[in-house]
Amino acid sequence: MSVAGDVSTILASGVRLTGPLAFAACGEYIAERAGTMNISVEAMMLGGAFASVATASATGSATIGLVVGAAVGFAVAVLHGTLAHRAEINTFVVGLVLNSLVLGLTSYLIAVSRFDSHQVSLVSIPLLRDIPMVGRALFVERWPVYLLLVLVPLTWWLVERSRWGLELRAVGENPRAADVTGIRVNVRRRQALMWCGLLGGFGGAYLAVGEVGSFNQNMTAGRGYIVIAAVIFGAWRLGRTMLGCVLFGLADAMRLALPALGVTLNGQFLIAVPYVLALLAMLVFATQYREPKALGQPFERGSS
Repeated sequence: MSVAGDVSTILASGVRLTGPLAFAACGEYIAERAGTMNISVEAMMLGGAFASVATASATGSATIGLVVGAAVGFAVAVLHGTLAHRAEINTFVVGLVLNSLVLGLTSYLIAVSRFDSHQVSLVSIPLLRDIPMVGRALFVERWPVYLLLVLVPLTWWLVERSRWGLELRAVGENPRAADVTGIRVNVRRRQALMWCGLLGGFGGAYLAVGEVGSFNQNMTAGRGYIVIAAVIFGAWRLGRTMLGCVLFGLADAMRLALPALGVTLNGQFLIAVPYVLALLAMLVFATQYREPKALGQPFERGSS
C-alpha cells in the first residue's frame, strides 16, 4: 500500500474512534462546567452500547438502537443525580459504583444472550469523497458522526451564550453566590448530568451499532475515563476538548493500524498508548489551567 493509502487508512480509523469520544465529551464538558466531575460517563457509554445492540437486534433497526442507547445513558445520569444530590452520597463514590454495576450487569447479560448484528448506514458525500488522502476518511462515514457538525456548535452556544449556560457556569464557579440569586444549584447540576447521560449513552451506542455492529464484554474499555482526560486536556474549553478527542482517537487508530501496515511493536504497549496519553494530559494540563472553582464540590443549601 502507498504512503497516501496508509495515511488515509489511519485517518479513517481515527475518525471512527474519535466519534464516540466526541459525543460523550460534549456531555462531560457541560457536566464539569456545572461543577460535577462525572466519573459515571463510563457507565453511560457502556450501558448505551449494550442497550443499542440489544434493541437493534430486537427491532431490526440500528437507529432505534441509537435512541434507546441514549435513553439508557440518560437513566444512568438520573440515578447518579438522585443518589448524589438527593441522597447526598459522594459523587465520586456514586460514579465508581455505577461503573462497576453496569460493567458487571452487561458482562452477565452478554454471556447469556445472543444478538444479531446491525449497523447504521454509511453516508457518502459526492465530490468531497474524491479528495485525495482525506476524502474517503472524512466524507464516507456512518451518518451519526455528521451530527457532531451541529452538536459541537450547539453545545458551545448553550454554555457560552444562553441564559441556562450562564447559570450553569455560575453554579460551577460559585454555587453559594448562584444560590443567593435564586438559581437552583443542584437542579442545574442534575440537568447537566442528564445532558451528559444522553450524549454519553449516544456515544456508546454509536460505537456499538455505528462502528462495530455488535457488543462485547467491557466494550468501551475505559473510554469514559479518556473522555474526562480530554476535557482536562482541553482546559475546560470545548474546542480544545474536541482536539483532545481527535488526538486520543488517532492514538487508538495507530494502535489498530500499525500491525496491519506491517509495523511490529509490542501489542500491550500499543494498547496502553491512548491511556498513557490521557494520563500525561491530565498531569500536564490539570496544573497549567484552572478548572471551574467548584468542580467536584458538593452543594448543600444552608450549609456554611
